[in-house]
Amino acid sequence: MTRSKLLLGVLGTVLLAACGPTQVVVMAELSSDDQTAPARALGDLEIRMFPYNRDVIFDSLTATATTPEPSIPDSVLNAQNAVAAAQQEWRDTEASWNILRDTLQTLSETLDGMSRGSGTYRVLFRDFQDLESQYNRVERARDRTFLDFTSLQEASIAAADEIKLLREQWADEAFAEVGAIMAARLQATGREVLWDTTDASGVAEGFLAKKGDWWVSARYELPYTELYWNVQLTVDGGDPVPMRLTRENAISRPKL
Repeated sequence: MTRSKLLLGVLGTVLLAACGPTQVVVMAELSSDDQTAPARALGDLEIRMFPYNRDVIFDSLTATATTPEPSIPDSVLNAQNAVAAAQQEWRDTEASWNILRDTLQTLSETLDGMSRGSGTYRVLFRDFQDLESQYNRVERARDRTFLDFTSLQEASIAAADEIKLLREQWADEAFAEVGAIMAARLQATGREVLWDTTDASGVAEGFLAKKGDWWVSARYELPYTELYWNVQLTVDGGDPVPMRLTRENAISRPKL
């Protein structure tokens, strides 16, 4: 092979690499309420990369809908907040109950191995009686907080289901053409929607994106809210492009 042909082959390889897709590596994690604890990786999170902004399409259809989108009443949101607070109170009380139960069990086993006539036994037995009385009070509080939580939860679900049905009926009409619009928008970009799922460490690295603007989209459900990402990313080619999905760049939305 001549030197000129070899040079042309090397240049061709470089040009193909430069024109090829770029790897995008997405890492998803949530910071803990405890500032000293490490962030929690979000494994098994489905992530999509769109070559257009889906939210703009939905916003446009919402603006031109024949009727306004039914809003979520404050009463529903307040009810969900009350449920969350009641659930936390029940869990805290149950945690205290578990500690007292285990302490009583340990103290009971210690007393069983001691002589009832000893002074140490009498001291420990009084401690046992005091703890048992406290245990009974906490147990009653645990049962009461659980009933409060479940009754609030049932009422909240009923109220949420009613507005959820109204919003779904509205969306069926307002977004009837969204599939066709997105298909046309996708065709105009000359690209495809990319998919991948994060591994146990919260990383998805199966994206090979062509040059241009992309929107990284994902959803993660919490007990009473949903985190939604629609983060813009520009791919210029070259080295792999990192992208982090965190609580800070997510939109928190009520979950009905």
